[in-house]
Amino acid sequence: MQIISVINYKGGVGKTTVAANIAGELAYRKRKVLLLDMDAQASLTFSFVSPDFWDQKLKGTKTIKSWFDCISQGSTPMLLSDLVMKPERVNVFLQQLAKGSIDLLASHLGLINVDLELATLLGGANLLQSKRNYIKVHGNLRNALEVLAATNKYDVILIDCPPNFNIVTKNAIIASDKILIPAKPDYLSTLGIDYLIRSVGELVKEYNQYAELDNETREIKPEMLGVVFTMIQISGGMPIAAQRQFIAQTQRLGLDVFSTMFRENKTIFADAPQNGMPVVLNSYSSRTYSDIVTEIESFVNEFCTKTGL
Repeated sequence: MQIISVINYKGGVGKTTVAANIAGELAYRKRKVLLLDMDAQASLTFSFVSPDFWDQKLKGTKTIKSWFDCISQGSTPMLLSDLVMKPERVNVFLQQLAKGSIDLLASHLGLINVDLELATLLGGANLLQSKRNYIKVHGNLRNALEVLAATNKYDVILIDCPPNFNIVTKNAIIASDKILIPAKPDYLSTLGIDYLIRSVGELVKEYNQYAELDNETREIKPEMLGVVFTMIQISGGMPIAAQRQFIAQTQRLGLDVFSTMFRENKTIFADAPQNGMPVVLNSYSSRTYSDIVTEIESFVNEFCTKTGL
């Protein structure tokens, strides 16, 4: 099983679109996928379930916020498996074709406040206790996902991270085997990539130093899968010149950059969530294929090669 965080400091770069379509294509290839929505905007959640369903069935006790609330309140959290749900429309389609499945652990709009509550648990009577509390608070999700993996045989867990580096995000990074960075090829979207990489490096170093104090805590080694560019504007069969300069700039950072990119199509990508299925599965369902779907398939081929899925 692979646990992969999808993250960028900048919002609006297509992070959720990338996660949803990776999940859709992998499930179509008979993989069992869990989507974990850690972003308070809950865009990934609303890409698979309606706001009304979320409000009536999930909002109260069936989101990742419920799990974090237990931790911040000092009570034993429920198992993550108790919070996982199976979005109906996408799984009915997959089951009809004897394909894989997509499970979802939904987000909550109030998740944005959880970080402040978790921060109160980081103190200690002395430096040693503070470091042990740091390990405990930041490693909670890692431990819970290991328990989940023991009972649910997922091929991959994709975590849609918020566009920040708070305690919730750090929980995701620490739990992850690999990190994928979607980015729009413009100034603001690529500006923070180098800073994000350094922040991840500092987190790994700090966590592993503190882990030496606890014989039961293993070191973490999340790998950078690389950058996938989104919202590409094509001219003459390639990205426009204004975007190519930012792609080249990112490559000079020494990062792997996926050769396949997501082209811009606001209509197709924006309409997909209300159908409860990502673009790639909408296409298979309606039998309407396009360059966009071909690119998604090609990207997932690269993705599988890099992850061994």
